[in-house]
Amino acid sequence: MWRLKIGEGVEGPYLYSTNKYVGRQTWEFDPNYGTPELRQEVENARRHFWANRHRVKPDSDLLWRIQFLHEKNFKQTIPQVRVGDDEDVTYEAVTATLRRAALFLSALQASDGHWPAENAGPLYFLPPLHEDGGWGFHIEGHSMMFSTVLNYICMRILGEDHENNACSRARKWILDHGTTKAIPSWGKTWLSILGVYEWIGSNPMPPEFWLFPFFLPIHPGKMWCYCRTTYMPMSYLYGKRFVGPITPLVLQLRQELYDEPYEDINWKTIRHLCAKEDMYYPHPFIQDLMWDACYILTEPLLSRWPLNKLREKALEVTMKHIHYEDENSRYITMGCVEKVLCMLACWVEDPNGDSFKKHLARIPDYLWLGEDSMKMQSFGSQTWDTSFAMQGLLATDLIDEIGETLRRGHDFIKISQVKDNPSGDFKSMYRHISKGAWTFSDQDHGWQVSDCTAEALKCCLLLSMMPPEIVGEPMKIEGLYNAVNVILSLQGKSGGIPGWEPAGASEWLELLNPTEFLANLVIEHEYVECTSTAIHALVMFKKLYPRHRKEEIKTFITKAVDFIKDTQRPDGSWYGKWGVCFIYATWFALGGLATVGNTYENCAAIRKAVGFLLKSQMDDGGWGESYLSCPKEEYIPLEGNRSNLVHTSWAMMGLIHSGQFDRDPTPLHRGAKLLINSQLEIGDFPQQEISGAFLKNCMLHYAMYRDIFPLWALAEYRKRLPLTTT
Repeated sequence: MWRLKIGEGVEGPYLYSTNKYVGRQTWEFDPNYGTPELRQEVENARRHFWANRHRVKPDSDLLWRIQFLHEKNFKQTIPQVRVGDDEDVTYEAVTATLRRAALFLSALQASDGHWPAENAGPLYFLPPLHEDGGWGFHIEGHSMMFSTVLNYICMRILGEDHENNACSRARKWILDHGTTKAIPSWGKTWLSILGVYEWIGSNPMPPEFWLFPFFLPIHPGKMWCYCRTTYMPMSYLYGKRFVGPITPLVLQLRQELYDEPYEDINWKTIRHLCAKEDMYYPHPFIQDLMWDACYILTEPLLSRWPLNKLREKALEVTMKHIHYEDENSRYITMGCVEKVLCMLACWVEDPNGDSFKKHLARIPDYLWLGEDSMKMQSFGSQTWDTSFAMQGLLATDLIDEIGETLRRGHDFIKISQVKDNPSGDFKSMYRHISKGAWTFSDQDHGWQVSDCTAEALKCCLLLSMMPPEIVGEPMKIEGLYNAVNVILSLQGKSGGIPGWEPAGASEWLELLNPTEFLANLVIEHEYVECTSTAIHALVMFKKLYPRHRKEEIKTFITKAVDFIKDTQRPDGSWYGKWGVCFIYATWFALGGLATVGNTYENCAAIRKAVGFLLKSQMDDGGWGESYLSCPKEEYIPLEGNRSNLVHTSWAMMGLIHSGQFDRDPTPLHRGAKLLINSQLEIGDFPQQEISGAFLKNCMLHYAMYRDIFPLWALAEYRKRLPLTTT
């Protein structure tokens, strides 16, 4: 039976950690683990998901939960609560629901203090098959060429015959939609590496880009970090024109994936070809013209003496950057896309080298097992989920019952803070400061994230005001100051806060986005979610440490508030970049505005936002937004006007921030009733639609959200509303 291992790793030449693997979560197969009853429970979870996979597409992430609840012998002892249609929500009903949820959430906490969870969703590294025979970009998206071809090839590599049901249906979908010729650029790269596509059919990715001087408008140091660290190994592999061994399977795939003989394909004519199902960001004419110029003029010159010496130098410099990023993330890299590309580049450089072996040691950090299958995570969300879980639990005021949970979570957050900047002359490697930040996952990852830093800082500040004999010693003041320094360093000229590094590159660079299925990925942007949580954290910090960088913090907050107001949409909402979508961002924005004293009465932005939320409430009292809001950039409710408990929680907390309870608490009563009545017998909440997003067109499954946000919303509701008492 598979089991989740927490904080484990054997120090050696290929695996090492900055904080003894705190936060690391890896799966291990143990043939002796589990009773027959436990194994049957796991099998039942798998069968239930399979039977309902087209109705609820995200899995409930049950396998590790079953393990943890069994190991802790958890039993829910507080009776379940239901509120009738003609009944009012009472203080006792909310309290019972909160206690049940808090005890259940506490039972899911790992031994090192974090909450494990799946963080996946995109189908180019996750496998469910659609009814039409294809795979979507993510688990709720329509079928597309990129994911369908890659998953078809994976099935064939794993030994499935091309005539079996799934393979034959997928192959038919591929051939009916333009064949593999129409795969987008990332697919062209991977297939060229495998040997089922030709490099001459791809647009250039010249590694000479890494030799450009910084004063040029186009430079890797001006790119968004994810774009930079993705195209860095891609350009190395392109420059090498690396192709794997041409095996019998590769030759079979060449026959299966096209509608004409492989040797007859005119590769040069299909460089710009992309299936309409995959095309979210069509290349502007100027971009295609640039690729054509590189393809026709530059590449032939760089492949011949003497300019081929420049190519050799470029490959050397590119590999230097790859090694730097690998070392500073302990070979975790920025995420799953970058991980496999950097690992392959290291293997191409030296198949027996230490760098490749260090990469192999970190593959388990990405593998995750759910009742739907084993999958590759985007990467862990340990710090992110833990910061939200802690704030939700703190809001319950149940410290007497969950004190030990709070202490462990506090320890995890303190230990996970990044203690150093990237190594060496990090600015020459296009890196920003990280000392004092928190990452999305664990300390070993190393990459600072603005909102993760702000949310973790909020936790530390809240816990510093609580009894240390219960929640542990407060974070040292130097750690708080370092976190503030990171946040202050990130603000842009417009007042907004980016995710990872200071924004400021020219917007026109987005015209050069080479990725057809993602948008806004070339440069770093500023986000209302990051800006709002930064405001909240700094306001809390200022109350406790009013003299530290007083004027800088004051100026920061003023500019940040202006950014939030300036980015509000005419309907009163804000567009969310990291969640679904307008409800998510509006919750953040209302919290940021309210924190600095804006109210419904004195702030037009809050009044407009409240109008948006009230107008979008469903008949059952909840809120529900389709993931389609993200790619279409307009508010779209869930099909059938269904409610989603996570969206309902965000909307409720946004309204609470706005002071809705002082005006008309009825919408909040209705939302709270839905949350209370939706709680499951064990204290969990049901898994519903996907709720995370990135780059407009791809979604992420945050499996812990369903347990964190309903609890948090009900806690804020109970705290602020004068409820009827029986």
